[in-house]
Amino acid sequence: MAKLIPVETFDLIIFGGTGDLAMRKLLPALYHRDRDGQVTSESRIIAASRGALTRKKYLATVKDALKKNLGEGEFDEAHWKSFSKRIHYVQADAFEHDKWSGLVDLLSGHEAHVRVAYLATAPSLFGPIANGMHSNGLITDNSRIVLEKPLGRDYKSACEINNAVGQCFTENQIYRIDHYLGKETVQNLLALRFANSLFEPLWRRNAIDNVQITVAEDLGVEGRVEFYDRVGALRDMVQNHMLQLVCLFAMEPPSSLHHDAVRDEKIKVLRALKPISAEEVRASSVRGQYTAGAIQSSAVPGYIEERGGEPSTTETFVSLRLEIENWRWSNVPFYLRTGKRLPAKHSEIVVQFQGVPHSIFPEQKYDVAPNLLRIRLQPDEGVELSVMAKEPGPGGLRLRPVSLDLSFAETFGVRYPDAYERLLMEALRGNPALFMRRDEVEAAWNWVDGIIDGWATTEQKVESYVAGSWGPTASSLLLDRDGREWHSDE
Repeated sequence: MAKLIPVETFDLIIFGGTGDLAMRKLLPALYHRDRDGQVTSESRIIAASRGALTRKKYLATVKDALKKNLGEGEFDEAHWKSFSKRIHYVQADAFEHDKWSGLVDLLSGHEAHVRVAYLATAPSLFGPIANGMHSNGLITDNSRIVLEKPLGRDYKSACEINNAVGQCFTENQIYRIDHYLGKETVQNLLALRFANSLFEPLWRRNAIDNVQITVAEDLGVEGRVEFYDRVGALRDMVQNHMLQLVCLFAMEPPSSLHHDAVRDEKIKVLRALKPISAEEVRASSVRGQYTAGAIQSSAVPGYIEERGGEPSTTETFVSLRLEIENWRWSNVPFYLRTGKRLPAKHSEIVVQFQGVPHSIFPEQKYDVAPNLLRIRLQPDEGVELSVMAKEPGPGGLRLRPVSLDLSFAETFGVRYPDAYERLLMEALRGNPALFMRRDEVEAAWNWVDGIIDGWATTEQKVESYVAGSWGPTASSLLLDRDGREWHSDE
């Protein structure tokens, strides 16, 4: 098991401390890190929100949330007593900076501690909260600010947010979070590519036929209907999570693991993405919206029903065909697909290698399947390589694919920190390698804006798909036109 190194003493201020993200992800993550000994005794977690709550009432809410959101048997009453001592609550409205006295008093005298402001709020509040930190003198040399996604809803709004926060914090103090970058398997992309000489000669157009990235969710929009209807799948998942996966997969070898060396290579990928113009948007993209159906034998409503019957053209599914215009990836299609109410929670990268140039097995001339490399992100994180092998027994050469499978859970046999646990610790350490730089965010939005504009110009309709299916038929046709098919439909 990897050695868990404690972080420096800190004050972590969670703006939006009563919200869903804080209760469902951040506080459970901090509970785990505290239980494993990574949090010093003097460190504090300060929840800030505009509501008037007593500390006792807030702690009761946190306790209920931990019992609900931690894994089975993970909540421990004895540890809760020690963990709860470091949790505080203050009232702080993003727009009433002169009423932040509770937060100012709580932080006074702790200027030497690492101070991280985590903005688990709507993006429209990022600038005002940063300004509140500045106007109240709460930004120290040891201060950092963590911005949750989505960072805006287009290139223009992302620039406005970056400018507003950048007036108060320097760029090296700003940590733009994408929790996919904290996943164990995403981190292993670097190890897989750059710690194994086996793959580097194959990681290019000469050996790879196509790359498929699927991020599927079986849940609907749940309690996020109002938010999601303003955003949709393209902004919610593609602009950040999926394009970051593309960058890590496709980037050139960095000179080192220094955070700027890695991010310099990622931005080159984003700038090399071929724009999807209005003329090409129908042939390169599919929009979908789920209707009523069944997932794992349970009936579920459609998106419109979840909206109370109000019509909407928001996409809950999107698939794209994109190209990277550089020497390594020229003419290798990357297929991206993400959606809600798909058959299972399932995320993976599938690399299909070129087929053999000539088969010497005449009886199975058309059955020699191409090698596949599956990089599973969830739920069972691991790496699987599919190769052709002879079936045992007499009767001639009969071939079939077999898998060389590395399951992280089975191989290492321990629980490793989840994405938010890792990213919180990296922000507290001051390591920006797993966070997005300003130019990355803006380059991603610039590319995505072209698709959004193309949809508006062509009035591309939203295709229906039944909940529990793998999306609209048009998504399969996107690959079928190239003579390919999705490898994750199972």
